[in-house]
Amino acid sequence: MRILLVEDAPDLAEATQRQLSQSGFACDLAMTLREAEDCLDVQRYDAAVLDINLPDGSGTDLLRDIRRRKLPMPVLMLTAQFSVDDKLSAFGLGADDYLTKPFDHRELAARLHALLRRDKAERSGEVTLGRLSYNATGGVASVAGERLDLTRREFSLLGMLLKHRGQVVNKERLHEGLYSFDDAIVGVNAVELYIARLRKKLAGSGVEIRTLRGQGYSLDAYD
Repeated sequence: MRILLVEDAPDLAEATQRQLSQSGFACDLAMTLREAEDCLDVQRYDAAVLDINLPDGSGTDLLRDIRRRKLPMPVLMLTAQFSVDDKLSAFGLGADDYLTKPFDHRELAARLHALLRRDKAERSGEVTLGRLSYNATGGVASVAGERLDLTRREFSLLGMLLKHRGQVVNKERLHEGLYSFDDAIVGVNAVELYIARLRKKLAGSGVEIRTLRGQGYSLDAYD
């Protein structure tokens, strides 16, 4: 899952980005409204974490723009002080949740997971395809009841393929979901390595990852 973090305090921003990455999120950092807008122009996100007080404006302005664009992502607001009026204003503009600084990074990650569970693709809690079961909330994938030993990125990759099961997903989109801008040194061909590993681990699951040359990958069940 890819997150946009908009926070201008360098120490907090870097610590939050690091902790979210360790929690399984690909996290891009923007420290101004302008940087955040640039990110949104070129990248799709599963959720956004917005600080309210920024050097060039308010995070609520960005929230307003996200809703105006009809971008389908939950938004969590951060602020040092959040009065009842602030909360009502943010919720009125379309915020989904908020946290008051200082906060525990574990709570932020938990709240993001909770927001993402509201996504239609995850409301059923568990996705089953063939003999494969995938539970995004629990962080568990299993075949015929036997848990698969997946790395964090393998689990994320499987989740993206399941979300678009039966559809072709190109390599670039998968790469975007696995790596943040700070991981740009990792080329898109790294996706091929994870696909190969995942194929081996899905043996006997009744599910296969098909490669469509020049198009991408598709996850399908087979008899």
